[in-house]
Amino acid sequence: MKDIHVFIFNYSNLIFLKKALTSLQFLDNRIQGITIFGETNLLLQIDKQLSRSDISYRKLPHNDLGFAFNKRIQELHSEYILLLHDEVYFNESVKNAELRLTSNKFVMTHTYTFKDRLIPQPLLIKLAFLKQNELPTLYKVPFKEAILSSWLSTVSKPFIIHINKKIVNNGIKGISKSGLQKHIFVEKYHINPEEKINTSTISIIISNYNMMEYVEIALTSCLLQIDPPNEILVIDDGSTDHSYKKLEAYNSVNNFKLFLTENGGKARALNRLIPHIKTEFVLELDADDWLDPDALLIMGEYLSVLPKDVAVLYGNTRHWNQTELGDINYGLIKKGKSVNNKQELMSYKFPLAPRIYRTSFLKQNKGFPIIDFEDGRMYEDVSILNKLMERYRLLYKDFTVYNVREHKSSITRKNKKNHSYWSDFKKKLD
Repeated sequence: MKDIHVFIFNYSNLIFLKKALTSLQFLDNRIQGITIFGETNLLLQIDKQLSRSDISYRKLPHNDLGFAFNKRIQELHSEYILLLHDEVYFNESVKNAELRLTSNKFVMTHTYTFKDRLIPQPLLIKLAFLKQNELPTLYKVPFKEAILSSWLSTVSKPFIIHINKKIVNNGIKGISKSGLQKHIFVEKYHINPEEKINTSTISIIISNYNMMEYVEIALTSCLLQIDPPNEILVIDDGSTDHSYKKLEAYNSVNNFKLFLTENGGKARALNRLIPHIKTEFVLELDADDWLDPDALLIMGEYLSVLPKDVAVLYGNTRHWNQTELGDINYGLIKKGKSVNNKQELMSYKFPLAPRIYRTSFLKQNKGFPIIDFEDGRMYEDVSILNKLMERYRLLYKDFTVYNVREHKSSITRKNKKNHSYWSDFKKKLD
């Protein structure tokens, strides 16, 4: 009975793409059709060498696998979807594998090996389940390598069965600095935390202004935390793009609250959120940045023993460069350091992040200062840190869970190009 439709994607090497297609002969009696996503040149080459009438070739619009995948599965009527990707191919053991799912299981996983990293990946999925639980698009994950793992992390564990038999071989895939960092990030979706020891409560606040391309990635990184936040508060600061409409789609999500205000700058927008924070701590996340899946898990370990006189906990930042083609490349990790006085704060070479504030101290300070410089629209992070340091401590710890996106629209990048802004700001700061 032909009950499987195969999806093949993320192959850059023609040899391994041919191996993947050839290895499907072990399952020929069950394959209803094959869809290959890829670059036009690669698809033309494979089409000339293999004469299979059941192959459909598809390009990826805007390099968005999730969007193309979701559109394609709505056209299909097989019972199962089988996934082959990233230069893997079946070995002969697949002939004896039970590639079927019982009525109470919806996803079968296998172990994908990358540079000695063992990452569970979906292999066989019931089509009906996929139609109801679509893959995330690139508007929701930071890069395409995170699509499958982020999706799998949302599937309830009782619905998943893992195949222990090694039926898939890994092709030799070149490793880049960006590729390694992306797979390290992806691996975090599958962390099984030990018993939670953090008893502190934490919220996440996001102020969005015209970040339609990126704000869902920031928000999704909060929703997919291994240790979820107690609440997520998002305010749209009078965006003129379609950001707010996108954010409205999340109104049904538990512990998510969306606010709208006229454009008045980030400090004013965040101050609108502060009265609504009910937790002991609050993390500020920029709308174009994102968190590692284990961010709150790691932060929680520090917050549970945070000295009472500490107003802000912060760490390191991982930086990525947005390309014009829509991809993102790893840059570097900027290590933080201790800041003990105003002079050290003013000489800090990059923004302190992630900034986890003690909520009561923020409220005592009546939120972020609106100083007499550019109508209070710039350097709100430095203003509040400077104020808090008058009475409390800032505490640096060596952890890296916060991802900074460097792109053309970034306010941080724009400001770097005009040092006079910073000089003028310092004069106004009391």
